[in-house]
Amino acid sequence: MNPYGYMAMPVQQVPMPMPGGPRQGQGQYPPGMGQGPGQGAAPVQPTMEESYIENIFRLNRGKMVTVYTTFENNKEWNAKVFRGQIEAAGRDHLVLSEPTGRRYLIPLLYLDYATFEGEIAYEYPYR
Repeated sequence: MNPYGYMAMPVQQVPMPMPGGPRQGQGQYPPGMGQGPGQGAAPVQPTMEESYIENIFRLNRGKMVTVYTTFENNKEWNAKVFRGQIEAAGRDHLVLSEPTGRRYLIPLLYLDYATFEGEIAYEYPYR
């Protein structure tokens, strides 16, 4: 547990190539990255994942939620409220479904806040 009250999951780190490609006398990766075992590279330690809103929506898949959004410069409606069951959540979107079968794909860019009735899942299970 951290001071914010949630548990985090490890994330695998992937080395990225340096801009401009390899230069003479240099490898493709910064020192200590991208080297195989036995080549002087220390093992990469997993970092702890931070709590992001899309992860919280994923943890609460199947629950009813009310989502408050604001769409700037929209002449028809500036703010809109969506209510439905969480079907899925991605890095930048949320999919809600109404009991009628209507589904909403809401870009998280427009999200102001969300409310749940009752408790929500907030801690990541260990894998």
